[in-house]
Amino acid sequence: MQAFLSVKEVTKKYANHLAINNLSLQVPKNSIYGLLGPNGAGKTSLIRIINQITAPDTGEVFFDEQALRPEHISRIGYLPEERGLYKKMKVGEQALYLAQLKGMSKTVARQKLQYWFEKFSIENWWNRKVEELSKGMQQKIQFIVTILHQPELLIFDEPFSGFDPINVNLLKSEILKLRDQGATIIFSTHNMASVEELCDNIALINNGNKILEGKMSEIRENHRTNTFECEIKNPVTNFETHIHSLPFSVKSFERKPNEQLSLTIAANESDSGNDLLRQLLPLGEITAFRELLPSMNEIFISHVSGSALNTLSHE
Repeated sequence: MQAFLSVKEVTKKYANHLAINNLSLQVPKNSIYGLLGPNGAGKTSLIRIINQITAPDTGEVFFDEQALRPEHISRIGYLPEERGLYKKMKVGEQALYLAQLKGMSKTVARQKLQYWFEKFSIENWWNRKVEELSKGMQQKIQFIVTILHQPELLIFDEPFSGFDPINVNLLKSEILKLRDQGATIIFSTHNMASVEELCDNIALINNGNKILEGKMSEIRENHRTNTFECEIKNPVTNFETHIHSLPFSVKSFERKPNEQLSLTIAANESDSGNDLLRQLLPLGEITAFRELLPSMNEIFISHVSGSALNTLSHE
């Protein structure tokens, strides 16, 4: 898949701190790309470089196959984790001002803002001061201003922070629509459930280094643990004796109503799902059987915890 944003061997130091270490990433066009990592991993430093707030010490960034230049800023929308609106300004006045900073005419900006304010049910707040808005309302304003000029690259840093579940779903829906309409999106968050729901590709960085990168589905598949979930109806007599005599490990076992059993099983590496299923078939009626792939949260913790332990062992 064609990369819309390419980061090639970028390094960034601040005094004695190495924030980014020879980092290379490929953000596919028209995708949602999860930029993941613990606090202090280097995510914010990279985002600042993409937004040309700072420059890399070495390496290059390419935007739509061109070396990143100041004029590309107008094609980028950035929603930072730390929100910033002028508290004493009226909402509509401020939104118009920020839209014009992105090169929009006042007339066009007003038309588009009215559309988005109505869509987000905040049209009655146009003439209210920002300080009168809840945190969630303020975040809606900043989200609208970020996407209003229809940037080709969108960078969302913890966009759901402070939102209730209804508004989280509203923003998720809009982010997916933006991707489907042609935007390329970098999505930075610590919420791995949102990553699994939204992201096509991910990169995990830690201590300025890339740990993982690729399609999320392939990364989860590559970290499979040969663990399966099975539901069995009308099990044979002495089921537990039979199950523990078979050559695999039962991680969990639960009896349910109506002669139903639920099992989580860790199979041997050499056994396939079909091998396991053949061993289970004589023990009852199999009503459900599926492989449990590790979650992104589990993958994140396993890699980051390992890196942290390795760092400590070398200090």
